Amino acid sequence: MVPLGRDEALRLLGGVSLGRVVFTEHALPAVRPVNHLVDGADVVIRVHDGATLASLGAPDGTPGAVVAYEADLIDPVSHLGWSVVVTGYAHLVREQAALERYAARLRPWVDRPMTAALRIRPDLVTGFRLEAARAAPRTGTAAGLVPGAPPGRAPGAA
Repeated sequence: MVPLGRDEALRLLGGVSLGRVVFTEHALPAVRPVNHLVDGADVVIRVHDGATLASLGAPDGTPGAVVAYEADLIDPVSHLGWSVVVTGYAHLVREQAALERYAARLRPWVDRPMTAALRIRPDLVTGFRLEAARAAPRTGTAAGLVPGAPPGRAPGAA
């Protein structure tokens, strides 16, 4: 595992469209899969009126609930890839122009009218890349050693 810097983590996050928003519901952790876009450093998801997610942003424009957003791209065969977590306050998007821009760029995956958007302003961005292990240096006859012979003994030495 190799840690990712903030800029690289946000770049990777912007390259995928599906993630999971993590929040508190009735004093318990809750997770919802959602599609997203990255706007600058903010993560934006669209929500419908009355949704639990819509209640996370404060209605007066002040920061709402603290949430986490996680997305990843990990190959199930090689186990290589990356994972990013953004943690910050949820804000309801109020500007009509921004809502229209997000509606044009972010199509819902569910068959419900999405009338609102939630912006997560990251206070903390963490991530890691899963890379292949580096091969250990080869030993044995290619290194002048006899298989099974104690290290440091030259071939043919008694």
